[in-house]
Amino acid sequence: MQMKSHDIHGKTYRRTLIMILILMATFAGTIMQTSMGTALPTLMSKFNINLNTAQQSTTWFLLANGIMIPLSAFLANRFSTNWLHVFAYGLFIVGILVTLSTPEKSSYWHLFILGRIIAASATGIMMPLMQMVIVNMFPHDKLGFALGLSGLVIGMGPAIGPTLSGWILNKNHYIFGLTITNSWRTIFILPLIIVVIAFLLAIVLMKDIIPNKKQKLDLVSLLLSTLGFGVFLLGFTNVATYGWTNFKNVLLFIFVGTIMLIWFILRQLHLKEPFLDLKVFKSRDFTVATIAIILVTMAMYGVEMMLPTYLQNIHHLSPLNSGLTLLAGALMIGLMAPVAGLLYNRAGIRRLTFVGFIILMLGTLPFMFLTDTTPTIIITILYAIRMTGVALAMMPLTTSAMNALPTEKSSDGTAANNTLRQISSSIVVAVLTSTTQSIINNQTPSTQLKTTDPILYAHKLIDATMNGFKSSFTLGFIFAFIGLLFVVFLKDEKKEVSDK
Repeated sequence: MQMKSHDIHGKTYRRTLIMILILMATFAGTIMQTSMGTALPTLMSKFNINLNTAQQSTTWFLLANGIMIPLSAFLANRFSTNWLHVFAYGLFIVGILVTLSTPEKSSYWHLFILGRIIAASATGIMMPLMQMVIVNMFPHDKLGFALGLSGLVIGMGPAIGPTLSGWILNKNHYIFGLTITNSWRTIFILPLIIVVIAFLLAIVLMKDIIPNKKQKLDLVSLLLSTLGFGVFLLGFTNVATYGWTNFKNVLLFIFVGTIMLIWFILRQLHLKEPFLDLKVFKSRDFTVATIAIILVTMAMYGVEMMLPTYLQNIHHLSPLNSGLTLLAGALMIGLMAPVAGLLYNRAGIRRLTFVGFIILMLGTLPFMFLTDTTPTIIITILYAIRMTGVALAMMPLTTSAMNALPTEKSSDGTAANNTLRQISSSIVVAVLTSTTQSIINNQTPSTQLKTTDPILYAHKLIDATMNGFKSSFTLGFIFAFIGLLFVVFLKDEKKEVSDK
């Protein structure tokens, strides 16, 4: 593989150095997506908040992430690749610092969320920007492996986040004379250090790789996108508090958000220079692969986001042990992501994705029947199996989606693909959390029983909690099953660049 290339100004650069830089920075950003999963019980205790409120640390991160991704295509096409990276890394640093400085009081929780939103906005630029740079750096025949490496970051970052958080929260650690405290604040230190290094290196190493063009920002589209997704998600997050049938706080928000999103979509189809070019979905192969990616993502989060809380609340595991339970899955994603990229050209998208979804379903099905006595080792093995399936399906689908579009449409395709994936992630986390909390609230026995028969009260409380978690695991299986049905619509034949 040729290691040197030329940027849009004709200046040479080394692909390897650029790849290391963007993979390193994006890894730090993706760790932040799920790092709060293991820390939820700690946050609930420190800030004196309930599960639904604590889960906002992930829900709003994913939402802000998704909202920024459509904007990333405009930014990548309009501004210098070099300075856009510097800006994104700087914004991430600001967000982390805001979160780190939040006092441990419920009245300051909004400040914690603000920091998460700022950092997520930066990550929402970093992730699609990484893929756009890769598509513009590598030739068509090398794209599968290169995107496989990016998939390693996008998949392994969120998978390793809970384990890293659990290790930090377990106890104080002493490394090379330095003390790593078991505070939730320490969770943000490693990503902060990585991105500070990336920030400094980007100033020197990053080149203008993505071609620029004059494009106006449609503020109406930006407003519709931001408010539409925000209001839509808010309706789902209110389910735990108000229930599914509440009109004012749930149904009305979902309805208004849906109307705004429909308006947003129609506007994009009529704009000469759309904020988010939805015409990429005219490509059948791109559309089918993107839908399948969304279902893989939703199936993954169906278990990944609720499992640490289940392990800590039901099995009474420490944050470290609950994180270690997920570590094998993180390692499997790391191992299989680049392998799946290499297998893409040999096995074909349909066969590889079929195997991935089957493995994902087989690994998810037993989670629907977990009890409060299920051995932790069984959960570890099942989770590792699930993540193997995720890797085998996700990476080839991403490559297939990008190969379905001409290179000049890579920015728009990447933005559209990542937008739907991140928005679906935020929605599924909100739905799962709200559904779980709602079931637990509805089935929790009366406090009177706690006085008259404390043993029966404890059993009923465990049953109510288990039913809540099982609902999330069941939804994860359903998403995987629906994804399997989409495999039949995938095509193995690959188009050459000249044909696009």
